[in-house]
Formats: sequence, structure tokens, C-alpha cells
Amino acid sequence: QVRLVESGGGLVQAGGSLRLSCTASGLTFSSYDMGWFRQAPGKEREFVASIFGSGRTTPYAESVKGRFTISRDNAKNTVYLQMNNLKPEDTAVYYCAAKVLFTSRYNYWGQGTQVTVSS
Repeated sequence: QVRLVESGGGLVQAGGSLRLSCTASGLTFSSYDMGWFRQAPGKEREFVASIFGSGRTTPYAESVKGRFTISRDNAKNTVYLQMNNLKPEDTAVYYCAAKVLFTSRYNYWGQGTQVTVSS
């Protein structure tokens, strides 16, 4: 029913940029807060960025602050993560997630998209 589909991952050299997209279906998109998370091999999943249904953002993870930007287009049911000045430490599977407004638990998750940053 509810599906979140990420795209835009790939292999990039350090210092390069990627733009991830996550398109949602099966839900009223504007009624959901959206988030990006990532998980590196052997590591736990970590928070990257989030954005409310209104378009307001929460504080970014310290590791990506100043380099990544989250945005959303409610008309397209899509949330984006613009990643600039990528570093090898950014290598991970990136996941899109959705939660109902004013709740703390993410209800739905995408399948993830691989981002690999070479030195």
C-alpha cells in the first residue's frame, strides 16, 4: 500500500555531489514528516536530516551540516537530499522514511539507495 522509493544513489568521487530523491505513494504526502537516514556497513542506522510537512527543517546531523540540504515538493510527493562536498565517510545506504505529523516514530521506510564516495 504505502511505498517509498529512493533513487539517485551511485558512485561519486570525494568532493562531488549527488541528489537523492524519494517518491511516496499510498499516503497523503503533506500529512507526513519525512526523514533521511543512512547506514554504513557494520554500523547502526543514523539520522541525517528531516523535514516537516510544512517544509520546515529540523537540525541536521553534525556530520553533514553545511553540506547536505533536505527539501520536499508536496505536489510531486517527493523529498530530496542534496549532498555536496561528499566525503568517503558518507558512504552508506541511504533510507527515506515517513511519519505522521506530530508523532515521533517513523512508520514507513524505503528500500534504500547505495551511495559510495571514493577517495
